[in-house]
Amino acid sequence: MSLLIGSLIIGLILSLLALGIFISFRIFNFADITAEGSFTFGAATAAALIVAGVNPLLASAVAFLAGMLAGALTGIIHTRFKINPLLSGILVMTALYSVNLHVMGRSNIPMLSETTVFTWIENFAIKISGAGARTNFIGWEIASKDLWVLLFCLVAIVSFCIVLWWFFKTNIGTAMRATGDNDQMIRALGVNTKAMIIFGVALSNGFVALSGAMLAQYQGFADVQMGIGMMVWGLASVIIGEAIINDNSLAMVIFGAVIGSLLFRLLVAIALRWGLNPNDLKIITAVFVFIALVLPGVLKNKRTTIIKKNSHA
Repeated sequence: MSLLIGSLIIGLILSLLALGIFISFRIFNFADITAEGSFTFGAATAAALIVAGVNPLLASAVAFLAGMLAGALTGIIHTRFKINPLLSGILVMTALYSVNLHVMGRSNIPMLSETTVFTWIENFAIKISGAGARTNFIGWEIASKDLWVLLFCLVAIVSFCIVLWWFFKTNIGTAMRATGDNDQMIRALGVNTKAMIIFGVALSNGFVALSGAMLAQYQGFADVQMGIGMMVWGLASVIIGEAIINDNSLAMVIFGAVIGSLLFRLLVAIALRWGLNPNDLKIITAVFVFIALVLPGVLKNKRTTIIKKNSHA
């Protein structure tokens, strides 16, 4: 059961990554590979600050801003210098590798002895339930502190989803969505589409960096390689969520990204539980993404075929 709880917690943390990918990929149709660098950038920034004695919440906020800075740079390169979105992201991602090494000072920063956001939650759980306390959760005995961490992550993610939904209903958020749908039309209405793209990609990478910061605090370390494959992970979460929810409304698409992240993490945990070699994790991730990309089209064609058969009957 601890494996399941841990997978749910990591899935919720990585749902911030999925929300970031949702903003760039679905709102702006911007294939932003900067995420692989900004994820590590957020983790490195938060870890370096926490080790230096900075408040974990403040360190997480700075990590969010650091991610926004990286995303804004990608947006500027794309809009101001007319460079392809994918190439813009690759340029910034490549530069961030060196930046992350400079921020961390080495390739790995351990935080097991440092106070993080999750340390606060665990200490709170000990005060409420006592050290070593266990709780019955749907018939399973689990550590109370793990349940409190799960509850915190759930409340935090729901709050972020509500704020994000509200933001995209505002004038600026609506302009951003319109920029992604039809930039010529919204430009004719006097909206600066370049500024919208820059801000949108910055916001996207802010969420990605915050996800990296929270994962580093949960795992107890930040590593310069931890962002590898995160773009694919976030993309798979968004696609899986869309396939499951099958509703194009803004609220449900945001909700779907979170559900996709949880399900994707559970699938990976099950694969590892069945004896998959951890070295093959990237392979199974690629397989899951391939299935997530192909399955919706296959199901749609199957439904169309069934409808045609029923109509001819």
